[in-house]
Amino acid sequence: MAKKSWIARNAKRMKTVEKYAEKRKALKEAGDYEGLQKLPRNASPTRVRNRCSITGRGRGLIGKYGISRIKFREMALKGDLPGVKKASW
Repeated sequence: MAKKSWIARNAKRMKTVEKYAEKRKALKEAGDYEGLQKLPRNASPTRVRNRCSITGRGRGLIGKYGISRIKFREMALKGDLPGVKKASW
């Protein structure tokens, strides 16, 4: 499980990105790169990290399900994910 502070920091970044999205778009279209530099650093969408919705893990994320590879495997073996089964050939 990820530290609560990491999860909270990422959530704060998501809010900042949403807040400045329109302003960033307008500045980019105008070509005002000095204005873009004056915005907060966390206003850039590349600073947001994809995290597991259950554990908050930042690596090994399966984007379609929004969970980490570890939780995905546990849930798939339990049968909690519909349409997912272990491969065998």
